[in-house]
Amino acid sequence: MDSGILPPMPSFDVVSEVDMQEVRNAVDQVARELTTRYDFKGTNSSIELTPTEIKMATASEDRLSALRVMLEEKLVKRKVSLKSIDYGKVEEASGATVRQSAAIVAGISSDKARELNKFIKALNLKGIQSQAQGDQLRVTGKKRDDLQAVITALKEADLGVPLQFNNFRD
Repeated sequence: MDSGILPPMPSFDVVSEVDMQEVRNAVDQVARELTTRYDFKGTNSSIELTPTEIKMATASEDRLSALRVMLEEKLVKRKVSLKSIDYGKVEEASGATVRQSAAIVAGISSDKARELNKFIKALNLKGIQSQAQGDQLRVTGKKRDDLQAVITALKEADLGVPLQFNNFRD
């Protein structure tokens, strides 16, 4: 009866995804709020979403930091991790204004994948393997409990990127 095919080992994928619809909603809310808030009257402030970043412009650095706070509040309300936003430098723009862009970080870079692999190996769990697959990480192991231990350890560690765990298979 034995066909020589091993049953698949339990596994899951570690991914870093951003719900772009929620980011778009947050940016739209901030844009609407900019038109009504008294402290932004006459500051020529704007916020705009491109496929890879959020562009902000306003009259001064203190207005820019208020704009960032508004954006972060809306993102947190919509359950978008602030770790997925990477702010660029504040730049002087024309007409005595300042601007800043914030890159939207999604996916696990190859450097980050190496860091995660090292982290998982350092847990010294027997039979656990991890490998990068594109912009995600596949973790396999013999025992479901060991895989759950890896998920718990990854959730507790601050690795600088928002992580989600999916495709858990027994």
